Amino acid sequence: MAEPPTRPGQRDLTTGPIAKTLLVFALPTLAGNILQSLNGSINAIWVGQFLGEEALAATSNANNIMFLLFAAVFGFGMAATILVGQSYGRRDIDGARRAFGSAVGLVFWSSFAVAALGWIFAPEILTLLATPGNAFALALTYLRIIFISLPPSMLLVLITMGLRGTGDAMTPLRFMLFASILDAGLNPLFILGYGPVPRMGIAGSATASLIANVVALVALVFYMYRKDLTLRLRGPELQYLFPGRAMVMTIVTKGIPIGAQMMVIAIAGLTMFGLVNREGVDTSAAFGVTLQLWAYVQMPAMAIGAAVSAMAAQNIGAGRWDRVEKMTRFGLLYSVVITGTMVVLLLAFDREVMVLFLGYDSGALPIARHIQLISTWNFVLFGMTMVLFGVVRANGAVLWPLAILFIAMFPIRIGFATAMQPVLGVDALWLAFPVGSIATLIMAAAYYRFGNWRKLSMVVPREETPVAPPASIAEPATSHASAA
Repeated sequence: MAEPPTRPGQRDLTTGPIAKTLLVFALPTLAGNILQSLNGSINAIWVGQFLGEEALAATSNANNIMFLLFAAVFGFGMAATILVGQSYGRRDIDGARRAFGSAVGLVFWSSFAVAALGWIFAPEILTLLATPGNAFALALTYLRIIFISLPPSMLLVLITMGLRGTGDAMTPLRFMLFASILDAGLNPLFILGYGPVPRMGIAGSATASLIANVVALVALVFYMYRKDLTLRLRGPELQYLFPGRAMVMTIVTKGIPIGAQMMVIAIAGLTMFGLVNREGVDTSAAFGVTLQLWAYVQMPAMAIGAAVSAMAAQNIGAGRWDRVEKMTRFGLLYSVVITGTMVVLLLAFDREVMVLFLGYDSGALPIARHIQLISTWNFVLFGMTMVLFGVVRANGAVLWPLAILFIAMFPIRIGFATAMQPVLGVDALWLAFPVGSIATLIMAAAYYRFGNWRKLSMVVPREETPVAPPASIAEPATSHASAA
């Protein structure tokens, strides 16, 4: 039934001036993304300064792997967020809770499976990446602890995604800030050891992230129930954690292609990292630092794309297609302006920032600056693509974006890098990024303009028969029901 937007943080995105509403909604998401990137960068500074370039290269390899595994379960959350947004736009609050509770149940257990497989096959994964021998042991230690943090990390991200689907961007920002401060503060403590805390080295960095994610998740769950936020589940609503087959199929059929989009990007990134690793530790460390800085440049694109997608989902649910077209145009404009500004600032001050990771005398420093000069501008194009993909995905169009990304990442980006390396040398690797982004934007614009995505629909099914859970998991599932 309809429910007025009176709960804390809840926001109706189907009314009001589009340009202002989009910007106000996107800014907290952007701030949250910057906080996450800043947290990763601070942790990388601790690792680089205290443990050296081999450890920094190890964390870079491990973090790319985690992005791949994260993608394996992320798609379910994104599919649920779209359903939440459309349901909220129709004022169907029960449908929003049903979709979100179902995603929590699916993500909770699938993340444990992915984490277990990752722990077991971590050595083989690092070998496939051609991780440098002097960084291999460090990467393995770091990666295996990070695997343990995957379930709480996924649930934390899933909750923040769902809250944004209801128009609440401030609650995710507050708890991202809390988690980031806690993680950054614990890193040097566990790396170096102090008092009763043992010196753990690179394992300490991963342990700090694990503790921060668990504490932030528990705090957010408590806050949701204390403030009675829209997506909390109570009483009979807890059965949504064990979704019926129709609900499972709805989330899976949309979630797998969305997750596959991330996996395509991640696999392409890992493939590129494998090519970079063959150039030696200095180049690998330089590329790792470059990725740290690129995380900031792409944050506006990701934030605006997510904001546009959440707004589009609510407006599609409400039947406000006129607003969808306008918010796409404003999204493209904001993305170009903000991302372009970030690119200029990074290129102007790249040396000052990079020495925080590498030191003034590092042989990786000039390599990293060269990479930035050749490749960084491609994120302006990337930002435009994220807006277009965000809009079409808000109406359930997931297969064509997946196909577009696959073509752009592999036949084009990786194909260019490998084919042109004998001619251009290592610069072929860096030029491959803008080449791939140009191709992605062209194909995404063509699909937005001429594709049939406007004719699709996503509706929360009303099937009530739940998939029975194993008796042994009832209590953990109930505890994480709070995340919904």
